[in-house]
Amino acid sequence: MYYTNVLQWLEASADRAPQKAAFADPQGEITFADLVERARGIGGILMKKAGIGDPVAFYMEKSVEAVCGMFGAVYAGGFYSFIDVRQPVPRAQKILDVLRPRVLITDEKNCAKARELHFQGEILDIHQLTAAADPADQSEEELRAQEAALRSIRREMTDALPLYVNFTSGSTGLPKGVAVSHRSVIEFISHFADGFGIRQDDVIANQAPFDFDVSVKDIYSGLLTGAKVQIIPREYFSAPTQLMDYLSDKKVTVLIWAVSAMCFVSIMNGLAYKTPSTVRLVMFSGEVMPIKQLNKWRQYLPDAVYVNLYGPTEITCNCTYYVLKKDHEYALTDVIPAGKAFPNEKVFLLDEEDHEVTPDQPGKEGEICVCGTSVALGYYRDPERTKAAFMQNPLNADYEERMYRTGDIGKYDSDGNIVYVSRRDFQIKHLGHRIELGEIEADAMSRDGVSRACCIYDRDKKRLILFYTGEREKKDLETELKEALPPFMFPNKVIQLSDMPLNKNGKIDRHALEDIYHQK
Repeated sequence: MYYTNVLQWLEASADRAPQKAAFADPQGEITFADLVERARGIGGILMKKAGIGDPVAFYMEKSVEAVCGMFGAVYAGGFYSFIDVRQPVPRAQKILDVLRPRVLITDEKNCAKARELHFQGEILDIHQLTAAADPADQSEEELRAQEAALRSIRREMTDALPLYVNFTSGSTGLPKGVAVSHRSVIEFISHFADGFGIRQDDVIANQAPFDFDVSVKDIYSGLLTGAKVQIIPREYFSAPTQLMDYLSDKKVTVLIWAVSAMCFVSIMNGLAYKTPSTVRLVMFSGEVMPIKQLNKWRQYLPDAVYVNLYGPTEITCNCTYYVLKKDHEYALTDVIPAGKAFPNEKVFLLDEEDHEVTPDQPGKEGEICVCGTSVALGYYRDPERTKAAFMQNPLNADYEERMYRTGDIGKYDSDGNIVYVSRRDFQIKHLGHRIELGEIEADAMSRDGVSRACCIYDRDKKRLILFYTGEREKKDLETELKEALPPFMFPNKVIQLSDMPLNKNGKIDRHALEDIYHQK
């Protein structure tokens, strides 16, 4: 069957296994059949408040109730956009200024803070919305009219409509809303779930918040295959024993996590406390995976399959993957390849003159670019920045072929895999030499007693600043680095931290590191 709307996946899973749990959190779970009924009911209410193709904003933490609300927004013909409740109110306000939704859905816990946003539309409480959508409180005539209206909306929807908008930081201070269509999610997740053998009896442990696209792989792999998505509360990632108890008790089988979440577990010795032995598939993305931390995972879960995923939000989650060799021992200085393209995605490198860097030129660097159905629609209500990043493939002069420039520098290895080198912004010129900050970080992380490392560059003072976490004495680390690195790569300042600051997507927050450096 050809699918044009993700709700068809939900309904197909409900037809196959109506009483099977679809989503769960510590408060409870919901079956596929109940999810369809509840989301349709919510959709029946929202369709009177927002039109086809309109945004519905959510200001609440992820939960089963949030899932019902977001699919209710899709049933109403709209798209959903989650706003991180932990970010400063002014930034959340900027996101609302871009979205301009007519409806903002929140919960009792976040309602007071939502009202601080000076939102001009209607604020709805998810509990009250769910109660109002209960079919038991509606007449047969009302239910028939609602179903007819929902069918009419579905007929008018196309697979090119947005499904969600996730916001990423913008260099100008204005957040960028990445709009992703039904078509792109259907295309990517079909290959993703099939390629890695995700199946109905799996329990997918959802780590990422719903405003971060790592969660898209959890949500829609579950929807397509009928797997259960077990939602992990955000606060569990500051309580390692609680997290490991939860993973073990829920018998999770699939982890699709950000690198920072995996590092939290291994650095805090969570696996030594309790190993979730049912895990068979571990997939990670977002940053370069430190080999030291990966090796701890492989030590405790040696039979699991490990996969490195690469790709920015703008291309619907990921565009390349690399399955780690099971019996291969990775050295601490190794870099795991980003790998090769998913089916129906063209991933290639362009040099500074927009000439293609080919696999028969291993080691030569170029910007990673992507074409294919999974490329996002662009930045919501931001045509200028969309035009700057989404453009015609310069290698094709014969017909329109839309391309996204990732801003990431890569190269090919001898096996034809793409290897991520660094962000274009992280490649610097220092003392006359071109330096990859990631190379300094990798060397530092290979040292005993160093758990994580990040290097920034003070362009005004021409200084390299290395931050690290771990019990290693700073003087000892500096001595080892001085022996290993050429003089022009040796950090001008080394700063030890108790914890590495993370941004809202769980990546190392370089802006926060710059603030720490300037305060020293």
